[in-house]
Amino acid sequence: GINAEYGYFQHYYITNNLRMCTRESPVDKVKFVKELYSHDAIKFGEFKLKSGIMSPVYFDLRALVSLPRLMRDAATLLYEAAHDMKYTCICGVPYTALPIATVISVDHDIPMVIRRKEMKDYGTKKMVEGIFEDGESCLIIEDVITTGGSILETVDVLEKAGLKATEGVVLLDRQQGGHINLANNKFNIKSVFNISEILQTLQEEGDIDQETVKKTMEFIEKNKLF
Repeated sequence: GINAEYGYFQHYYITNNLRMCTRESPVDKVKFVKELYSHDAIKFGEFKLKSGIMSPVYFDLRALVSLPRLMRDAATLLYEAAHDMKYTCICGVPYTALPIATVISVDHDIPMVIRRKEMKDYGTKKMVEGIFEDGESCLIIEDVITTGGSILETVDVLEKAGLKATEGVVLLDRQQGGHINLANNKFNIKSVFNISEILQTLQEEGDIDQETVKKTMEFIEKNKLF
């Protein structure tokens, strides 16, 4: 159980303890989170977000491209999260999720398509690269969601190219309303971790203190976007 020093966190904790997974995984999720933290892919301090808001936590999963074993672990966890989803190809939201999607594609022999962020002014001028048929179901791979906006942009591009994109998996949900925004747009998203679980793990492992947990969760609660 959680003793008294975790009382504040218990109020926020979303029941899915990382050590109690219903599906067996070759990836130790606690070790994975600790390694992300040790490599500064999870940072605590003061960080200016894209929205202009100052945040006490920042997730820099771009670091995974230099950490091949952790990137493969991330790919495995995302692939497992999509075990009950039906799709014939995948697409990583540019740019951070692109190499993770590539690992999933190669490891599991799943065709991948690439969504361009900008159209070339030469050649085919395609916004979606790859070989696919009209009406194929494409699973979207994402690293972090805050508002879900990047996923919805990707959905729009893929659908204009003739693909169906109604489901996706994300490594980390910041719990600021992105899943609600996606659900409102009829998009089904599954997350491997949420921010509560990350904080729970790091606190239990002695990597962060109670004050860091409290400050971070207060920020999240006050900055719900949906």
